[in-house]
Amino acid sequence: MKTTILILCILTTAAAFGQGLIGGASSNITANPLQFPTHQQRAVQHPLGETQSILETYNFASAQGERPLWEFASKDEGTPLGDVARMLRKEHDSAPKATVVWEKQ
Repeated sequence: MKTTILILCILTTAAAFGQGLIGGASSNITANPLQFPTHQQRAVQHPLGETQSILETYNFASAQGERPLWEFASKDEGTPLGDVARMLRKEHDSAPKATVVWEKQ
């Protein structure tokens, strides 16, 4: 009984997956060979397209009496970092210190 159920399950599983064990499925298989498309035109030399500039156009126009900003703007370089560090250290040293308060517990 167990063997007949096992054989029946194997046959139905094989038929379900299209393995062709039950018959008829394997008799109508035809081979379809792989066909590559043919290209009639080979590599041919063509003229190049027109050149296109990818750079932006820069138009500079100035009127009489106009000066660019870099000629008269002040150069504010700021305070050097070392001087700022020395100033902060002096402020820290001269700042009032906290008093120590001892509490008895």
